[in-house]
Amino acid sequence: MRRRPNHLAGLGSLVWLAVVGFPLYVLLISTFRTRASYSSEGPLSFPEHLTLQNYADDFSNGFGQDFLNTVIVTASVVAIVLLVVPPLAYAIVRARGRTIATVFRIFLLGLAIPAQAVIVPMFYVISKAGLYDHLIGVILPTAAFCLPVCTLVLTGAMRDITNELYEAMAMDGATPWRVFWQLVVPLSRGGLSSVVVFSALQAWNGFLFPLILTQSESSKVITLGLYNFQTEHGVDVPGLLSAVVLSMLPIFIVYLFARRALVQGLMGVGGK
Repeated sequence: MRRRPNHLAGLGSLVWLAVVGFPLYVLLISTFRTRASYSSEGPLSFPEHLTLQNYADDFSNGFGQDFLNTVIVTASVVAIVLLVVPPLAYAIVRARGRTIATVFRIFLLGLAIPAQAVIVPMFYVISKAGLYDHLIGVILPTAAFCLPVCTLVLTGAMRDITNELYEAMAMDGATPWRVFWQLVVPLSRGGLSSVVVFSALQAWNGFLFPLILTQSESSKVITLGLYNFQTEHGVDVPGLLSAVVLSMLPIFIVYLFARRALVQGLMGVGGK
């Protein structure tokens, strides 16, 4: 049977595409025009001459250092999360005592504590530890606030592994460490992908900790570097938008390759 076309759904899709595509058009086309052209012709007109000078100016004005610092922070946070969360989630899933379950519930209280509520004592601790205005002073708090969510996601993924598989490994004489590496980690790849994407997003888009815990230009990250385009004389809108595009590209690429694993992990089916 021939299916009847749904014109109403097609019209709604076109309207939604226009709503989403129009801001993207303004964002992208503004990065290829000069500041004078943007001011005189407005943001909606198509420029007569396209230029890549805005992207070149971004790196010459120190945006490259901000980009590198953000990469270092993001990679370090992801590394800490991958080092701590998988063994922790494995211990929570396989433990049989009430003590581990109670500790796990207390650990999840971190989900209810916003970073704004602890930023003052966090600043005091980081300053006393001599980590103020260093990237490590941003990495550690960011990773700490990623741990509760990542542990919850990965615990749900590991609980999807059936007990029969654990029993089969035990009958083969496998140690807990071997069970972890040869059984749990391979079957939890979906949850691990979700943990990586979530922690990378938190670190890449972090603003509060870099704002409070850093000061010098050498420790700035992307979210703070965007302030350099705003001066007392005005805002360099084309330069600012080109920096925004550059800051979006890495996360956009990660999302393209890991969006399915992220959604599955957050739904609690990352281990299937």
